[in-house]
Amino acid sequence: MTKVAILVSANMLPGADGARVDAFELTAEMGKIIPAFATEGLAAEVVLWKEAATRASDYAAILPLIVWDYFEDENTALFLKEMAKASKKTRVFNSCEILNWNSNKAYLAELEKKGAPGIPTITVDKVTPARVAIAFETFGSEKLVIKPQIGAGAWRQVLLSKDDAYPNAQDLPPAAAILQPFLPSVQSEGEYSFLYFGGEFSHALLKTAVTGDYRIQSAYGGKAIGYKPKPDEFETVQRILDSLDFKPLYARVDLLRGLDGELKLIELEMIEPYLYLPFADGEGAENQGALMLARALKERLKWS
Repeated sequence: MTKVAILVSANMLPGADGARVDAFELTAEMGKIIPAFATEGLAAEVVLWKEAATRASDYAAILPLIVWDYFEDENTALFLKEMAKASKKTRVFNSCEILNWNSNKAYLAELEKKGAPGIPTITVDKVTPARVAIAFETFGSEKLVIKPQIGAGAWRQVLLSKDDAYPNAQDLPPAAAILQPFLPSVQSEGEYSFLYFGGEFSHALLKTAVTGDYRIQSAYGGKAIGYKPKPDEFETVQRILDSLDFKPLYARVDLLRGLDGELKLIELEMIEPYLYLPFADGEGAENQGALMLARALKERLKWS
């Protein structure tokens, strides 16, 4: 069996101090990956990402799929440095170049210039009351979403209405940020996710928030259901993927309905996306999403 490391953050391990409330998603993910990979001759093992460089030589490949603290505090630089060290000993997927590029949401503006349907965005090196006021005026919106340029899972993300008091510093992004108009479809319709492995579509789902919230992650009570995309939605997602200069091993395309009725790119996740494998067809070793990922990985390993 060829050994493969699935990198995780310590806060996702069952029973860990400070474990995330959504740590159950690690069990759900690995419950599909381990048996499906095994049928393809791959032995998938959980490894802490902070040990990746030290243990890299033991594995034919490393996938940082569940590193759900890489964006916190000083972790980003440490994580990227650890992946670079590991890449000198084994294959890292997605590649270090992709990880570096995808870690900063500035990539959204780059993709929009290439034709991807994006949400209007203002990028700032620091959130200030003056810059927030400019964003409200520029977008003509009653609500703004303020996100860290490097972040995930709604970490230090703020939904701000025009008449709200200015948020406390500890609630706002700690450094560079993006400001976007709030799209009400996230509450009325939900957020769509399309999963691709080796450039091929695997499965899709619709994620919805609890009443009164807009965050669709399970940590905030969000729910997900399987979704069958329409032909025009496939075309939109393919246009986004075609704007890339590379083909990632795995990618999750997250979209919201814009005010014009068309789907807009909110995130293109290629570092640590939850793959929602329970929504792919098949249980255990027959999970079609996990099998597709395993086969795509084996094909990449042949290239080396």
